[in-house]
This record gives sequence, structure tokens and C-alpha cells, in this order.
Amino acid sequence: MTTKQVDYCIELARTLNFSRAADNMFVSQPTFSYQIKLLEEEVGFAIFERSGKGASLTPAGGQFVTFLSGMREDLKRAIEQGQNFGAKYRDSISISLMVRQAVCFLPEAMGLFAESWPDVQIAPKFQYDSGMDGFLKDETDILFSLKERTRQIPGIVVHDLFTSHIYLIARRDDPLAQKNRITESDLYGRTLMVGGGSPAALKAVQHRLISTGKIDYYNSPDHDTTLTNVAAGRGVCLAPGFLNDHSGQFAWIPFDCKESFSCVLCTHKDDNRPSLKAFLRVLQDLYRDAVAFPL
Repeated sequence: MTTKQVDYCIELARTLNFSRAADNMFVSQPTFSYQIKLLEEEVGFAIFERSGKGASLTPAGGQFVTFLSGMREDLKRAIEQGQNFGAKYRDSISISLMVRQAVCFLPEAMGLFAESWPDVQIAPKFQYDSGMDGFLKDETDILFSLKERTRQIPGIVVHDLFTSHIYLIARRDDPLAQKNRITESDLYGRTLMVGGGSPAALKAVQHRLISTGKIDYYNSPDHDTTLTNVAAGRGVCLAPGFLNDHSGQFAWIPFDCKESFSCVLCTHKDDNRPSLKAFLRVLQDLYRDAVAFPL
């Protein structure tokens, strides 16, 4: 299967007319039809049904073209990224994050790093659930994680980055948004959004609050759903500070508890590139100097 055949197949599926599809691809109709026939022979099933009125997709063909379209887009992006990389960079460092805001100083770190390493690309990858698996498969060079999730994993080096605390998220017009610090009693009579893959430390706080019997709760499947419910006035929630996008949409108020999160960066033990070490130092220095920044 060639990329030309893939493009011909996608175009025919769009037009359902051999003559028009051939014109759009700037080839003769016999050449176009022959390439479609070769493709069908290779895959072993009919992609199109021919008729005097043109063509129509078979059920198998419809599924196949959907796959081809996705594959073609992936290939296009891969080519574009390769062209960008080849034109400017000699090396690349990929970093996996669960969400964009997890490493809030990443854009600043990328800029500072580029001043000394202009030919090394920093490539963020956002992998909410699959970050650890991808990192262990050597698909990324750096992984942002919580320290508790990195214990007893062989072949990695763990670099401390910052300590993140627990905050209450509320609408800005909520009376709680006027407080400088939230205590357990402030939440009595309120509805607390819980669940959504919360880290162990946050689950412990949520359980402690709910066990008082003075706080209602509502199970939410993920953080985005939780924020939507908060925005709709259905309740409030507790969250690690590293999820704060600092957009100002919600009030993030420190919650009075001893629990916190040790946020780290993981690298592969055998990756000793000077550029990688330099980028880690840039990030660590930014967080070390951010004494007054809410995390």
C-alpha cells in the first residue's frame, strides 16, 4: 500500500465518482482506477461498489477508509514534525505531563533552556492516563509524577521538583472565596466533589471530611467534570495546587491540612545527555526560586 493509493482511496470515498476523484488528484481515470484496484487486491476485500452512477463504499470499505483517514492525518503530522525538527534541531527531549498546567513553569523553562541549547527541542506530551506506561516503554524522556507513584520502579532516576499543597476550588462569587484559608468547619453543610482519580493524600482528606457526617459529597469521574460542576454551583472541591491553571476562573484557597504532594520528574537511568541534565536544572531552579508562588 502506497501513500498515493491511500490518498486516492480517501478522495474517492469523498467524491464517490471515479472521474471527479481522478481529476482532483491530477491523474487520468484509467490510472486512478488501476491504483484503486491494486489496493483492493492487496487488502483482500472490495472497498467500493462500482455502478453506472459512480461508486459507493462497502461496509468494510467504510470502516477501512475511516482508519485510513486517521492514519493519513497521523502521517501528515509526523512529517511536519520531522520537517520542523530536521530544519532546526539536532536533538529532542520529550516530557510527559498529565495536564498542561502540572509544570506551570515549563514555558519559561523552555525559553531559558533555548538560550543555551538552541539546537535541542523540548517536546511536551500530554498523556493524562498513559504517561507512566509510555515513559516506561521509553516513548518519552522525562515524566512528571507524584513521588509516591515512582517507588520501586527500576531503571529510573527521580528528581525532586516541588511540594504541592491542597486547595479548595470554589466559584469566585462563593462566600468561601473571600477567606484566606479554609478549615474543616468551613465546609460543614456544603457539597464536596470527590473521586476522579484523586491521589492517595487527597483521598485521605476527602474521607476524613466526609466521615464527620457534616459534609455532603458527590462522586465525579474526572477533574474536568468536577470543575464543570463547581462552575455550575453544584458544590466545591479539593485539589492539588499543581492542577491550578492560574486563569482566574475559580478561587483557589489554601486548605488547612498536613497532607501535601511531592512532585517529581523521572528520567531514564541510562540517559546521561548533558542537555537533559541542563533542562532539569533550569526547571528545578525556577521552582526553587518561586517561594511566594502558590503550588
